[in-house]
Amino acid sequence: MSHAGKNARTLIVFGVLIAIALAMGLSTRADAPDSPVPSVENTGPQGARALYLFLQEGGRAVSTHLASLESLAADTRTLVLASPIGSPVTDEEVRKVEHFVEQGGTLVYLSTRELGMHQAALEKWLRLETGPLLPSSERGLSTDLADAGGTTVDVWLGAGPLRGLSTLRVSQDRGILMEHPDAIPLAGLGGAVTVWRRALGQGEIYVLAGADLLENRRIELLDNARFWNALAARGPLVIDEYHHQLAPPPPLSRGIWVFVAQVLVVSGLYAFSRGTRFGAPRPEREEKHRSALEYVRSMGWLMRRAKVEKSLLPELDTSFRQQLQERLGISPALADAEAARLLEQDGGIPASHYLDAKAELNRLLGQATVKPSDYARVARLYAHLERTVAGRQSLSRS
Repeated sequence: MSHAGKNARTLIVFGVLIAIALAMGLSTRADAPDSPVPSVENTGPQGARALYLFLQEGGRAVSTHLASLESLAADTRTLVLASPIGSPVTDEEVRKVEHFVEQGGTLVYLSTRELGMHQAALEKWLRLETGPLLPSSERGLSTDLADAGGTTVDVWLGAGPLRGLSTLRVSQDRGILMEHPDAIPLAGLGGAVTVWRRALGQGEIYVLAGADLLENRRIELLDNARFWNALAARGPLVIDEYHHQLAPPPPLSRGIWVFVAQVLVVSGLYAFSRGTRFGAPRPEREEKHRSALEYVRSMGWLMRRAKVEKSLLPELDTSFRQQLQERLGISPALADAEAARLLEQDGGIPASHYLDAKAELNRLLGQATVKPSDYARVARLYAHLERTVAGRQSLSRS
């Protein structure tokens, strides 16, 4: 067979393999991770789509705002800013919002968790500071696992939309401080405050610690939905979506375009110099290689013989203990029983969940071989624990 025929056959084989790999990749495409943005378009656990549909179907006047707050509609009664981190609220927008409140409007600001990083103008105007950590409480829930990572806070003063409410369900994170002398704490637990109220002119401002109160995963818990229904009953409620969008990048300067042109010219000269031949080309050396199908068969043989190594098991526990240290400050040097106790105390996760997973891991380590199904079961237990600590998934047993 000629050299050209061999090249054609190789190209056909590789083309078929690439097509097969592409088809398999499209058929097994993994789901995108849940978005943490509390937008009304987000249907994930941390989105606000459920609240928007709840108010709409309840006959409330609810809408979204997709432009600067300087163009806020005149008939707006309540403005909701749900932890916006896409683009900052400008000083001009802050002045517009302040005028809106003074004229009788209501502002509900669900603060971001990282104060000082995203909304400097708003936080300066509202005088916000990070508060103490909320204690763990499962009061009012049907089971301890109904909202792992959350806590129940009390309504101390039933003012405004909190009138007639008793408990709210929020994330077990830090509370917030509002340093205005006329600001009143309305809800919280222990020494941590989650809801503040401040009267301004003819209107009022409500500041909440985080966007937990409107998230899809918590909107039906305790009195969360009643809080928003009371706000929407006052009149048109507008949810800001504009500041969830990322700010456009700055335009490229003239200097960058000049640099790009220089790179293109130099690259062209280099390609021209390397491509110029100064003599007759030498004949190509023929090399014999193994066929592509042989490589495919060898890879399949290796995959069939692959087994789970026991050394992978301790890595599950090591990774989880590192996460406990990073998120909850629980040292990896502590004994399992003490770490489990601190996990239940600080993370709100029953100690038995971690101890059961560790016992199953130790049992497998004592076996001569580890079956893939046994390893998958233990890995699933630790994955549930890690996602619960991260506040992404409720802990459940299968």
